[in-house]
Amino acid sequence: MLDPLQTLIEYARFPSISADPAYGEGLAGARQYACGVLEKLGFAVEVIPTGLHPIILAERGGDPAWPQVIIYGHYDVQPADPLNKWTTPAFEPVVRGRRLYARGTADNKGPQAVQFAALSRVLEENPNLPLRITFLIEGEEEIGSPSFGEFLKKYRDRLRGANLVVLSDTGSPNPDQIVITTGLRGLTGLEVTLTGPRTDLHSGIHGGAILNPLQALCELCASLHAPDGRVNIPGFYDDVREPAQWERDELAKYPYSLDEYRQFLGVSQFYTAPGYTALEAVRFGPTLDFNGIGGGYQGEGSKTVIPSKAFAKITMRLVPDQKAEVIRDLLEKALRHRCPPGIKMEFSMKEGGSPYAVIPPGRPNTPPDQSPVLARAFASADAAITECFGKPPLYLREGGSVPIIGQIKQQTGLDSLMIGLFTPEDNLHAPDESFSLDILERGVNTYAKLLKGLAAG
Repeated sequence: MLDPLQTLIEYARFPSISADPAYGEGLAGARQYACGVLEKLGFAVEVIPTGLHPIILAERGGDPAWPQVIIYGHYDVQPADPLNKWTTPAFEPVVRGRRLYARGTADNKGPQAVQFAALSRVLEENPNLPLRITFLIEGEEEIGSPSFGEFLKKYRDRLRGANLVVLSDTGSPNPDQIVITTGLRGLTGLEVTLTGPRTDLHSGIHGGAILNPLQALCELCASLHAPDGRVNIPGFYDDVREPAQWERDELAKYPYSLDEYRQFLGVSQFYTAPGYTALEAVRFGPTLDFNGIGGGYQGEGSKTVIPSKAFAKITMRLVPDQKAEVIRDLLEKALRHRCPPGIKMEFSMKEGGSPYAVIPPGRPNTPPDQSPVLARAFASADAAITECFGKPPLYLREGGSVPIIGQIKQQTGLDSLMIGLFTPEDNLHAPDESFSLDILERGVNTYAKLLKGLAAG
């Protein structure tokens, strides 16, 4: 059987940073390493070229009557900056206590090591396991998966034969309470640039004669929220699907209180739209956020100018049944309508994805035609998590976005079973990212039981 810790140490040594072209060698190394592991496990491995970083498509075939599962992951990681904030170098994995520290250990190489090791164990026990498996591991998740849509269009007929997708690129509150994620918020956005005068102007000579683009931008941005925190765009909430009561009941079991959450964030009070607590708002509610804003002089000291241009970067998190393209169009329409005279407005669009939700079996709103293989996967995962982690999983929507999951659903019709194997303590995307060795070990046992449960059908 593969040693999961040694596998993760070797995998995490590759600086597979997709955002920076300087790390092409690290990306290639991580990709080749994952391919090598899958080949040793008996998979037929293809490396599919894309416009940027290739996608690994590896298959274990078998009797067409066997169930088939797609296991998704990504071999790319976030940049390690700021490097001086790391206790030890970001790509030199080291164990401290019950954690392995290195960039990518939790997101997403640790969960993949769990899956590799579990499969190794199961196939060692039963080389003829009656389960067809496809691994789909991309190299662009951390930059928004720009090549994934074209890949899906080309290979969707080949993937449609599967019964479901399984992934562990979602989170849980702590190593003892695992979450099965039932929804992901969608994501869309744009960058808006306002132009006033043809060049920066002296604010003493020209101040008072024209509208400052920064003032216009601030007024526009302020108009996008009502005083109660709701997004102030006509039609924004028209398609929002409210959570079912069982979802609110499940969230009530969350192991942290609102006050603990507030202290974790370091704020004195929450600011939520009506109808949601803070813990509900980050899962059930849509948002509009300003991720960056600028214009004029940004250096030390003072420079008395009226800037020619000002910009804002805006993203929106969406909930079922909102559609990314519709919401983005509503935002652009609202901004154009509110743009003051004398200001030129330009947009650059950001890639995004629609939200995704799946209903577990046995709920009041479970689809009557739900796939029996999907239902069995949920039941097997529930039993495995309960046994290996000591308590049943929680079934929660997550506030983050994995746009490709919605794309897979749209292109192939497949639903996803999402088992959260990282926690807030893992410091995703931050210095000293790490992965819990307790989750690593118990995750292997969980996945082994899940794979056996799927094959048993």
